[in-house]
Amino acid sequence: MTTPTPRTQLQLRSLVRSTGDLELSLVEIPVPSPGPGEVVVRIEASPLNPSDHGLLFGAADMGKALASGTRDRPIVTAPIPPGGMISMAARLDQSLPAGNEGAGVVFETGAVDAARALQGKKVAMFGGAMYSQFRAIAADQCLALPGEVSVAEGASAFVNPMTALGMIDTMRREGHSAIVHTAAASNLGQMLHRLCAAENIRLVNIVRSDEQQTLLREMGARYVCNTRSSHFIEELTDAITATGATLAFDAIGGGPLAGQILRAMEMAAGKTIKTYSRYGSTVHKQVYLYGGLDTRPTELVRDYGMSWGIGGWLVMNFMQKVGPAVVAKLKERIASELQTTFLSKYSNEISLVDMLQLEVIAAYRKRETGQKYLVNPNKE
Repeated sequence: MTTPTPRTQLQLRSLVRSTGDLELSLVEIPVPSPGPGEVVVRIEASPLNPSDHGLLFGAADMGKALASGTRDRPIVTAPIPPGGMISMAARLDQSLPAGNEGAGVVFETGAVDAARALQGKKVAMFGGAMYSQFRAIAADQCLALPGEVSVAEGASAFVNPMTALGMIDTMRREGHSAIVHTAAASNLGQMLHRLCAAENIRLVNIVRSDEQQTLLREMGARYVCNTRSSHFIEELTDAITATGATLAFDAIGGGPLAGQILRAMEMAAGKTIKTYSRYGSTVHKQVYLYGGLDTRPTELVRDYGMSWGIGGWLVMNFMQKVGPAVVAKLKERIASELQTTFLSKYSNEISLVDMLQLEVIAAYRKRETGQKYLVNPNKE
């Protein structure tokens, strides 16, 4: 017999007011009933990914954030600089739920057999509004977790694993043979390293500290370049020359790094050019920006010829492009390797109330390597 679903639940909301302020709060909303092909999942784990920060905080100046409300219903407000309001125009005065992915136990199902088959099962989900205690979602959007996999291990089953697999698929579809990856000591970066090692793909890892460099070296990474090295460009050029990498995925976004990667690729290609051309090499060099850890403008110094490209890359767009059949195969692989290749580790588990504590916000907004936060919306 199915246990009745509670009538109400808490959900974290982000609101950008037209007056120029951000408001984060917990709202009490009804728990939805499942449609015929849907399930209702009691969410027990949802990661705080960098991709979640954009919706949560928008362009607000969180250094000036203020706390109010009550112990159980905290409210956080922060001003948005006038320049930042331009990019917020499409979401003004809309209370938006956050959280891209999560995992939990199916609490109630619709009448369709595919939904009923998930009753009581642990599942991972992708689709937004995961910083909620319950989530109604189509059964075919769920990934049933193997029995030995915990909900915490399944919480990050979509964004990072699918991104890493998508990068490799993009490399192959576009005719490249090696990859340059920035923020390479991240949870995603470590997954990509394990994937590339297993599939004999040459990978150039770019990090920003000696500790991150040591971490990847100890994992067996061969090519690791530290942006804080006084010889960074030379070391990056040597690594690209050795690997032949002409494709990069950049999580940093702002500042000079994307241009530096293109320059190093051009310098590597130039080593094989026998005849000078003022237009540079004919080797196409591609950098995809898939993150924005650095919010400054992207700086490009045109010293890498005329055969290059910079564009945006999103895992959701990749999934739409390759189609459901390819995505289904990738999901099968992810499910079978959640405790190995696609393992995610967390330093802290917090509740929805914890998420709105100023000191906790300051900690998880740092997005430091080895400090990945897991949200349990049903944690007391």
